[in-house]
Amino acid sequence: MWTVVYIATSSAAANRLVAVLREEGLMVTMRPIDSSADGRGSIEILVPDGEAEEAHEVLAEHLGHLG
Repeated sequence: MWTVVYIATSSAAANRLVAVLREEGLMVTMRPIDSSADGRGSIEILVPDGEAEEAHEVLAEHLGHLG
């Protein structure tokens, strides 16, 4: 099973975060949600259940550096 670890508001943001997670050796996939006709919408970032805690830690560290 896969677990949502983050919901990005753009494909650019999702792609950046997926790259960070993959650099850490995690399996990652994305799933669009709330997409509109113009291609905008949120994107779920998912990892296997067993990697969710580590993914949250990686994202927290990475997102903390952005602010």
